[in-house]
Amino acid sequence: MFATTRDGIRIGYTIFGNAHADKKVALIHSLAMDRTFWQPVAEDLAKDAAVVVIDCRGHGQSDKPQGPYTVDQFADDLADVLDHLGWSKVTVAGCSMGGCVSLAFAIRHKDRVKSLGLCDTTAWYGEDAPKSWKERADKGVADGLASLIPFQKSRWFSDAFNAAHDDVVQHCNKVFVANEPHAYHASCIMLGVADMRAGLAGINVPTRILVGEEDYATPVAMAEYLHAHIKGSQLTIAKGARHLSPLEIPGEVAAKLREII
Repeated sequence: MFATTRDGIRIGYTIFGNAHADKKVALIHSLAMDRTFWQPVAEDLAKDAAVVVIDCRGHGQSDKPQGPYTVDQFADDLADVLDHLGWSKVTVAGCSMGGCVSLAFAIRHKDRVKSLGLCDTTAWYGEDAPKSWKERADKGVADGLASLIPFQKSRWFSDAFNAAHDDVVQHCNKVFVANEPHAYHASCIMLGVADMRAGLAGINVPTRILVGEEDYATPVAMAEYLHAHIKGSQLTIAKGARHLSPLEIPGEVAAKLREII
């Protein structure tokens, strides 16, 4: 299914559970993934809620316009999907890039947020982020996205998970290399300049923050910063997990979100 944004971009989405359920959840995937990223968690939460998963602009089956992209733009895209569905207020949760988008949504559309879930993410990647993200983006375009797979695989999952769940790893690899290089490049640049720190103090909804103990893409210190600056938030450090916790430990992620939906 598709919804059309305010600037005419088609956003692909899937609903799990009863779309008319009282409890409603929106889930946002990580960079270069698609809506299938959240399937294990969405299927779990759908026992209690209506769950929408979307393909962000530039990803999956959604339109892939030329950049630049911004996290505010991605947040507005989600608002437009919710308008299309007639959903006024949701629990919004995201992982990595999706967490950045979820933060932007909570800041820009605060009246539409019942609660917030932030997995393996940050409000700001740091002083060197514009340079490091551009280098990664340029390499993906110049050498092909497949050239980044060894780098991504070691960051996404723990060594134990990589060894035991080749099906999940291969699916992520397939989704990753299917991205349009120009859209991947624009998304990387977006993350390099994203900075939501100033808006954290205005977030005043139940918030669950979860980070993999071994996450070195968005390390524990970044999650601790979010926890320190979002009033009343709760932080979980997941033992042995790395960067894509909704795929590595979906049951634990679903349980944390279920506390606030």
